[in-house]
Amino acid sequence: MDRVYNFSAGPSALPLPVLEKAAAELVNYGSAGMSVMEMSHRSKAYLEIITEAEASLRRLMAIPANYKVMFLQGGASMQFAQVPLNLLRKGKADFVKTGQWAKKAISEAKRFGAANVVASSEDKVFSYIPKLDPAAFDPGADYFHITMNNTIYGTRFTRLPETGGVPIVTDMSSSILSEVYDVSKFGLIYAGAQKNIGPAGVCVVIIREDLLGFNLPGTPTMLNYVTQVENGSMYNTPPTYGIYVAGLTFKWLEAFGGVAEIQKQNEAKAAAIYAYLDESSLFRGTVVPEDRSLMNIPFVTGSDELDAKFVKEASAAGLVNLKGHRSVGGMRASVYNAMPMEGAKALIDFMKKFETDNK
Repeated sequence: MDRVYNFSAGPSALPLPVLEKAAAELVNYGSAGMSVMEMSHRSKAYLEIITEAEASLRRLMAIPANYKVMFLQGGASMQFAQVPLNLLRKGKADFVKTGQWAKKAISEAKRFGAANVVASSEDKVFSYIPKLDPAAFDPGADYFHITMNNTIYGTRFTRLPETGGVPIVTDMSSSILSEVYDVSKFGLIYAGAQKNIGPAGVCVVIIREDLLGFNLPGTPTMLNYVTQVENGSMYNTPPTYGIYVAGLTFKWLEAFGGVAEIQKQNEAKAAAIYAYLDESSLFRGTVVPEDRSLMNIPFVTGSDELDAKFVKEASAAGLVNLKGHRSVGGMRASVYNAMPMEGAKALIDFMKKFETDNK
């Protein structure tokens, strides 16, 4: 069977060269005589894998030396609790509510302290990024949390809030490595792997050193960032194969030309799809233009029946996983790094045909 164009929001498409490399090494990695899945995480071969994965990520994101990198389990959802457990030294943090994942981060933080919502776009089904008033920010907050890109609703922050000395914490799950970010502008970045990094099961956490060591009393050993940093993400057995594939993805991206180069492709893909949506008489995007995501593009026809028909026929044509999130309906095209320009063009061509056939 030919490979389809997979527009899933996550787990999402992986670069074909990464899959082929992993397949070639599945049974026997290098001269190890075994699969990475069988390998001790304490072995010399695996230590080289995880060390190079971190080094590659550091190069791609230009991560400063005073930031630590962790490969953790539990996904971004675990970080909704792990961040406040480790950073709420004064017991309060500011949040911008821009979608489902931001709401969950707020809910978890409230278990451990005060979670102040400084702005929200819930009034219009999270279809925009709210304007931020610095007067609403708490200068004594432990951190200021934003969800950089909203996977479900298709919005993104195009500028960072001015928070003074309060460190910005961001969930970057669906935008990490898709465009250039200045890591030094953040106190902590976390990202689930299953969109632009690798298979589900790994979460990358990047933290500035001076934020370590302030975990709340009673923080479980495994959830203490200091534990993970001091043990090189291997206090216990890490998700070894997921980290290996992440490392392959990082190398693929470096060979592509790095984040700046993939950003150009991502901007071109998104621009082409949005341009068609803006001129279409059947389809329309659901996000205000200035806040549109590069990675997740939601759209609708205005008819639930036509939406369902489109998803079904697109799938039959090899354009799969276009159904929108269950909370919003409609359609959503997730065009992460591994989606080639040809996939975006194939989607646009199919949309044009569907529009002609359903006038």
